Amino acid sequence: MNFKQLRFLIFVFFISNVATAQNALIDVLVFSKTNAFRHKSIPRGIEFLSDMGRKNNWKLHFSEDANDFTIENLSQYDVLVFLNTSGDIFSEKQKESFKGYIAKGKGFVGIHAASDTEKQWDWFSEMIGATFKDHPKVQNATLNVNCKSNHPAIRGLKNQEVFKDEWYNFIKPVGKHVNVLMSLDETSYEGKKMNTDNHPISWYHLYNGGRIFYTGLGHTNEIYNDSRYYNHIEGAILWAAGKKNINGTSKKWVNLIESNLHENWDVFIGAPHATVKGLDFVDPNSDGKNAKPLGLNNDPKGVFRYEIIDNEPVVHISGEIYGALTSKNEYDNYHLKLQFKWGEQVWEPRLLRERDSGILYHCVGPYDKFWNVWMQSQEFQVQEGDMGDYYSLAGTSIDIPSKKESDGKEFNYQKEAHLNNFSSIKKGFQSHCNKGFNNEKPHGEWNTLELICYEGTSLHVVNGQVVMALFNSRYKDLNNDILPLQKGRIQIQSEGAEAFYKNIQIKKINKIPNKFKSYVKGHI
Repeated sequence: MNFKQLRFLIFVFFISNVATAQNALIDVLVFSKTNAFRHKSIPRGIEFLSDMGRKNNWKLHFSEDANDFTIENLSQYDVLVFLNTSGDIFSEKQKESFKGYIAKGKGFVGIHAASDTEKQWDWFSEMIGATFKDHPKVQNATLNVNCKSNHPAIRGLKNQEVFKDEWYNFIKPVGKHVNVLMSLDETSYEGKKMNTDNHPISWYHLYNGGRIFYTGLGHTNEIYNDSRYYNHIEGAILWAAGKKNINGTSKKWVNLIESNLHENWDVFIGAPHATVKGLDFVDPNSDGKNAKPLGLNNDPKGVFRYEIIDNEPVVHISGEIYGALTSKNEYDNYHLKLQFKWGEQVWEPRLLRERDSGILYHCVGPYDKFWNVWMQSQEFQVQEGDMGDYYSLAGTSIDIPSKKESDGKEFNYQKEAHLNNFSSIKKGFQSHCNKGFNNEKPHGEWNTLELICYEGTSLHVVNGQVVMALFNSRYKDLNNDILPLQKGRIQIQSEGAEAFYKNIQIKKINKIPNKFKSYVKGHI
């Protein structure tokens, strides 16, 4: 054996062991409790997942005991697999433990009848994405595969695949918040249908901090012998555990607002202020923060609207209710660029204050962590006269080169200053830093805003000028650990003022762009 052969073998051994070690970190709880129809394929599914666990060196645990759903027990698992569960199976306390598990950023994989579970529990129905209604007989059907998503659960599949299974119809259309991976061609089979051109049967999404995957495939014993299905479920579990990513961000600019609002974004609407008109059940004591939010993709006042203005697609934000336009996917190491301008309308509780919006980044955890409407995140402030300021939201922290103002109360960004910590992890700590200078254009003119994020460093850029550089992004998780915060969803705020956003574009980066390197020199 020569040196080159030896080096190659060492490399292969190293890569193999890295992959094995990575997969070994996955703890999976497979749950198959039923309180309605019980699928005869459950034993075959258990064999199938047991074999998958052995091949991947995962730790698999199998249960049909809902008493396992405690905060303490669930905390040890990375992924929950609901294998053909059915009916109402949880107590109220167990439901709260389940919700807490998802909020900690854990994974969920639902197989087939998982959508026939807890059908009266609204949170579960929204989490899983749809609720089972009925089905035709078992037969072949053509599935249209969304190959461009590059999700690990569909890698290797062609644009169209034929599977034999039991094809579910759902009580309501599948939620707008999901990303569809496979959909049924209803012309390819007989019997009960949803009678729609849009019949998703497999999807994924991020929900309240967790990674959620569902597939309608999994009824028959035979499906568990299909190598395509093996890859489907294996990819789903790896994604849900955070071990494989979608890698959907291109190194070229990608437009995030093209033909509609919901292809790349969700809407989360907070609590209407007591002065909001035209809605039922507005809390008369609401200050816009302390009442129940309207929730996910529930926007009866049209706070976020897709419009064509001067032949360009624009996001028109009324500002009437606090809310967030929330990216469906997470992003890390990216350059975000968009254009923004103010409208004229303002609303309570900010009638007499500066117009306000904001770009929240590295957003993680529940939708309603801050003021019942925004996620735990870092903020690129978009406010009249304060464009580019920093705020820490709901338990995040970052370091900024800065100096105190002469009055000794606030800090201003200064490129050459030493790093000061800004944090909302501890009460009473400084959580806000002013930009270095004002580079906002006059009211009514379009501003170009850029956010550059790379491995915990971020740059706030207003009309081509860096107004702040930030370092060492981190957050406090639900286990009270302080961890690096380098990726997450993106949110654009509605906060009491009319605003317009357009040309929202993003691209992947592998370093801080050369033109901005002087702003990070000496700090990374």
